[in-house]
Amino acid sequence: MKAGTKIGYGFSRLSVNVALGMLVIIWLLPTFMLVVSSFRPIGDMMSSGWWTAFLNPERFTLDNYKLVLTSKGIGTSFINSLIITIPSTILPILLGALAAYPLAFSKFPGRKSIFITLIAMQIVPLQVVLIPVLLLLMGLNLNGTFTGVWLTHTAFGLPLCIYIFRNFFAQMPYSLIEAAKIDGANNLQIFFRLLVPMAKPAFASMAIFQFLWVWNDMLVALFVLNNSALNPVTVKLSSLLGSLDAGWEIMTPAALLSMLLPVTIFLMFQKYYVKGILAGSVKG
Repeated sequence: MKAGTKIGYGFSRLSVNVALGMLVIIWLLPTFMLVVSSFRPIGDMMSSGWWTAFLNPERFTLDNYKLVLTSKGIGTSFINSLIITIPSTILPILLGALAAYPLAFSKFPGRKSIFITLIAMQIVPLQVVLIPVLLLLMGLNLNGTFTGVWLTHTAFGLPLCIYIFRNFFAQMPYSLIEAAKIDGANNLQIFFRLLVPMAKPAFASMAIFQFLWVWNDMLVALFVLNNSALNPVTVKLSSLLGSLDAGWEIMTPAALLSMLLPVTIFLMFQKYYVKGILAGSVKG
């Protein structure tokens, strides 16, 4: 490689790195502003910009977080979010993986039609079917309950779960299933002892998707629960946003706390994320 070509390549690579670095800074700046503001007294927030906080670091305080967790019902809303999110993440992933197993390895009439229908269901907007779902839950006396929210999120999350798991399972050689059956394993044993350990990337990627979607959801909880005592943090923050007694000293730490758990979940499973997303890209 000629010297001029090496210099041009190095300059091009440096330019790309600088551009990416600037994009990262711009992307993270609002979050950094939120973090700094959440530790400032309300008087400082109202009288000066967030960047002036580093001139008097001794004024940083945890009082805002104490206020958030002990008043306004925000602490309870965080617990409600966990109660809603954990079952609403586990149920569709487990049911979706179980449903994907026969679609990937069993041959029965209408298998492709069922799979195509599941794919088509993913393009149906949530808002279109929310009212019929709410009427159904009211008929079953499940509106205003956590069970109703769990079932709603499970129903909306199943098509994507089945699609991801079916494509991931389809990459596995069928000879593994045949060998397990020859050894006397039944379908449940094959699923839990053979497929589940091999499908960790698919489970991890779906756990991230489903957890983030349910945790950040406000529409389903708002319509189905309709109960201030059971509202998750998203609905609670939305209601406080227009409240006269909810200032920046409450909104900033509450918003930051609502971000911490999803970010932690993503960082825990990120090594499986890309591999799980690419499941089925080679073999459909």
